[in-house]
Amino acid sequence: MTGEITLFVNPAAGRGRGAGAARPAARALREAGFAVRTVVGTDAADALDRARAAVRDGTGALIAVGGDGMASLALQAVAGTGTPLGVVAVGTGNDIARALDLPVRDPAGAGRVIAEALKAGESRAVDLGRVGGRWFGSVLASGFDSRVNDRGNRMRWPAGRLRYDLAVLAELAALRTVPYRITFGDGPGSETRELEAVLVAVGNGPSYGGGMRICPGARLDDGLLDVTVVGPCSRTTLLRVFPRVYAGTHLDHPAVTVRRVAKVTLRAAGVTGYADGEPLGPLPLTVRAVPGAVRVLIPPLIPR
Repeated sequence: MTGEITLFVNPAAGRGRGAGAARPAARALREAGFAVRTVVGTDAADALDRARAAVRDGTGALIAVGGDGMASLALQAVAGTGTPLGVVAVGTGNDIARALDLPVRDPAGAGRVIAEALKAGESRAVDLGRVGGRWFGSVLASGFDSRVNDRGNRMRWPAGRLRYDLAVLAELAALRTVPYRITFGDGPGSETRELEAVLVAVGNGPSYGGGMRICPGARLDDGLLDVTVVGPCSRTTLLRVFPRVYAGTHLDHPAVTVRRVAKVTLRAAGVTGYADGEPLGPLPLTVRAVPGAVRVLIPPLIPR
């Protein structure tokens, strides 16, 4: 199979790795017989307009080169269209690629995976979360996690992972619970609960923040969202439980509960929701699982 495909590039991803990653990925695709063109926008809105134009023009695939922010932006262009998505993950977090068992920080390897999948006609339909008109692939965070993101976005130094770690420490010093009103489900079978929580995370996929498995049971093909609620706890308890999030073993702690639903509405004053690491806006937000919303190019031998 040959044809034109589109690289959707964030040159600033991974502290400059995005631009460099596009070259080996493009080389692997061209060596496999594909014509490759590159889309780089002047800003996120311009980049998305260009990606949507490529999809409308019939590109054979849209390949996001960058981190979760770039993959999430690409989702806005391809979700519901039938155009497959490829991911060359070279950002800081790369949780969307991790959930799909795709190469991370290996642009040439990712390019070869995409080429093999295209030649074999291999793509996997996966679920997405949707908030209004916005799609997301990994986790929607609120509460402690979103305040960490708020603080990290205000910081100008340091760069990368250390900025996030410092923001975590600062928010731990100011730890407080948030009064939530959460509606699980939809229609006559729905349930609304008022509760105090340190954080509430809604997972289409299992992880955020570069491998923190906050919703370790979340699957990309079950048509459901995993809602992880961390209830009131002390700083000491949170510090003790926090490292367990990387292994996904925190769910047995009595402060942690999980619900699996197709729809959830989060209400809380003064809290911003973040999905795929990008701000969605203040709560209230209603999140829906959309089964099979996008097709992703995967290695032909990955089991379904």
